[in-house]
Amino acid sequence: MRSLHRPSPLPDPKQTKPEVLLELDYYSEGPIVNQSGEVFFTDLQGQCIRKYQNGQSEVWGKGQRPNGQAVMENGCHLVCDSQSAAVFKYSQQGKFLGKASPDHIGNVRVRCPNDVAICPENGFYFTDSVREDGAVFFVGWNGETKVLATGVDFANGIVFHREKNILLVAESYKNRILKLDLDLSPKDNGFRSVFAELPFNDNPSLTGNLPDGMALDIDGRLWIAHYGMQAIQVLSENGELLATYDSGIPLTSNLCFHEEALLITGGFGEPGPGRLSRIKVGIKGYPLF
Repeated sequence: MRSLHRPSPLPDPKQTKPEVLLELDYYSEGPIVNQSGEVFFTDLQGQCIRKYQNGQSEVWGKGQRPNGQAVMENGCHLVCDSQSAAVFKYSQQGKFLGKASPDHIGNVRVRCPNDVAICPENGFYFTDSVREDGAVFFVGWNGETKVLATGVDFANGIVFHREKNILLVAESYKNRILKLDLDLSPKDNGFRSVFAELPFNDNPSLTGNLPDGMALDIDGRLWIAHYGMQAIQVLSENGELLATYDSGIPLTSNLCFHEEALLITGGFGEPGPGRLSRIKVGIKGYPLF
């Protein structure tokens, strides 16, 4: 549960500078922190999940094109592998345990899993990143599956807000965040709505303004990695823009909270080079379990 204190103040963007933790050969993604405080991120071109420790990283697990990931309550990882068209499960030690998602959900084929969010009690949600016809899926621990949304123009980052029972999903090529109300059926009016339209920069390229990975802080504010903008943007619980921070990474891919700081992934191009950075914000992340 969220603490009952007043919201923590956001740091001044003019006084907040990113700190480089690692320079990498390849573009990075999927930062997460497990219950023991260990840090992991994915290396898409390097075909692996890496563990970060003491200023260095090492290969923890291997995949084809691992992208967004999440840690389960038992310490296992769920990892979206966009090349393999599947969400895979890994043990706490990085051992590959096989597929956690089916090839089809309903009558929709799973094509390009990108990011994943866990509901500890029920299962996991993940996005399928396809231009114009991306999707959001649910897979239950009991084997139940659901198609929650289709027709999303590149469904990307996803977070689950337990207290509100909603999903927030980045619709990258619309430069906006969608809200899916899980108290309603996908067929109900109001199930799917626009949570926020995001700022544009003056980059004329097609990929100049793409919201990517996201995370909630302990006060319910949404922190967004804005690919192409070299920015982290913070939205209120009502979707209002509160602040924009320089990420130090032009292609800012994803983020997570760790010890009242943000860990940020991305790079300077795809396939690389990449970077892992940190911004000290003095704010804790939303509890995942």
